[in-house]
Amino acid sequence: MSIDIETLSAKELGALISKANQRKKKLDKRKPAAGVRRQINAIAKKAGYTVGELFGHGAPQKAEKVAAKAPRRKGAKAGSKLEPKYRNPDNHKETWAARGKQPKWLVAEIAKGRTLAEFAITK
Repeated sequence: MSIDIETLSAKELGALISKANQRKKKLDKRKPAAGVRRQINAIAKKAGYTVGELFGHGAPQKAEKVAAKAPRRKGAKAGSKLEPKYRNPDNHKETWAARGKQPKWLVAEIAKGRTLAEFAITK
């Protein structure tokens, strides 16, 4: 919320200052958030829970951190190399596993009118 105080009348400005002072007094009466957080964590721990278990969010506890690091998908590991499916006939070192963008050599050959099947590696 932004208020352009330059456009307020003296009466409106006085009302705003009054509301701001009331809000400041209310906030000053509150305990610091860190202390309240410690109390909540202590109560949850005493009952055998974590704050995350009770509320479903917040800072993950040690057990939750381990679960968060588990792999998201089954199959090939991240960074593992896939078998190539297509090979450049002019340079056998250039291959493509059909993942991601097509390599420049393949795009150029297809633009010349050749088909993807012509570059398939047969076993």
